Amino acid sequence: MSVMGKTGEIAAAGAREYLTFRLDQEEYGIDILKVQEIRGYEPPTRIANAPEFIKGVVNLRGTIVPIVDMRLKFNCAQAEYNSFTVVIILNLRNRVVGIVVDSVSDVMELTPESIKAAPEIESVIDNGCILGLGSVAERMLILLDIEKLMSSVDMGLVPAGD
Repeated sequence: MSVMGKTGEIAAAGAREYLTFRLDQEEYGIDILKVQEIRGYEPPTRIANAPEFIKGVVNLRGTIVPIVDMRLKFNCAQAEYNSFTVVIILNLRNRVVGIVVDSVSDVMELTPESIKAAPEIESVIDNGCILGLGSVAERMLILLDIEKLMSSVDMGLVPAGD
């Protein structure tokens, strides 16, 4: 019973749930409230002249959804498609976008105290899109502001003036 009580207290103290996923050797977390569903990878329909990391589009129950391979976007060493490869369908404001990741791990609840500021380092991810580093036991998560990341101009998903 005490475990249940603790979880309730933590949730009340501003904890948030993050869906965790792997890209190469790194583990990332995104706000679970942005996730619409998780699907197996199916090759999308290619779009001419799209950036390499935009694999194409899929028709998801009547909605055309762009599919972004995060492994290519983040310059991972390899991006192979196997039975573990999944697409996380995100619902971002008025936009539905799919992101390809190596695998989905689990949902983790993080308290504000377990999230540290990310160091200012040069990387393929804009520092403004990193919320911080979450740590639970031995695990370290890179927490992404997925909405900000997907709406950045270099993603090619929104017009430059938007």
